[in-house]
Amino acid sequence: MWWVAVAVGSFRRYATYRMATAAGVFTNTVFGFIVAYAYLALWAERPHLGGYDQAQALTFVWVGQALLAAVALLSGGGLDELQERIRSGDIAVDLYRPADLQLWWLAGDLGRAALQLIGRGAVPMTVGALCFELALPGDVLTWCCFVFSVTLAVVVSFALRYLVALASFWLLDGAGLAMISGLACMFFSGLVLPLRVFPGGFGEVAQLLPWAAVLQVPADVLLGARTGGTLAEGLAFQAAWGVALLALGRLVQRAATRKVVVHGG
Repeated sequence: MWWVAVAVGSFRRYATYRMATAAGVFTNTVFGFIVAYAYLALWAERPHLGGYDQAQALTFVWVGQALLAAVALLSGGGLDELQERIRSGDIAVDLYRPADLQLWWLAGDLGRAALQLIGRGAVPMTVGALCFELALPGDVLTWCCFVFSVTLAVVVSFALRYLVALASFWLLDGAGLAMISGLACMFFSGLVLPLRVFPGGFGEVAQLLPWAAVLQVPADVLLGARTGGTLAEGLAFQAAWGVALLALGRLVQRAATRKVVVHGG
């Protein structure tokens, strides 16, 4: 299956950037400490805010840092390259390949995410567990559900970023839209604060948006905040957004490739 080869190739490609991975690990760990101490101060004043105790809140912090690169919470991941290929006209080569454009980039993103989860995810989480009292599960089933939820989160994140990248077919420069999308993801995924702490109707709406499937749901799965029926609902929520956004991306891709205007030649 060619898409497996693409995923493996992407994993190996990102594995060659060892210094960048090491720098990312250091950055995630430092920011993890900064946010963790801010959460400690907040939860000291408001215990059980959002239904989390202090250990769960700290765990949420380190889950966010562990998934930061894997689900591309702040940047375009590998899809900034797709934007550049559209802008330069190299996308014409991609369209001539005997492979589906969306599936090709999805496979590559899954390979990238796997490397980032191992390279930039495991170390910050381990440091956080050594330095703080975290509420990590002790059973294998919860960890397996968490890994599955993270996989769905990567798919949803890819689908959102793919739509942003495809906008470059109509925009001369998609950097502005990518920045807006990154800010929306940072806020509505729960990276700044868990969505459960948002008040009233605003919090309820925030938890229905696709960005909630990128961080809030996987974090709740690991924390044990979703079990039984609520666990199934959370995974179904992620899967539904993934399918819907991928379908929308395919429609946009079809519209873009009916009449491709290549900028720069």
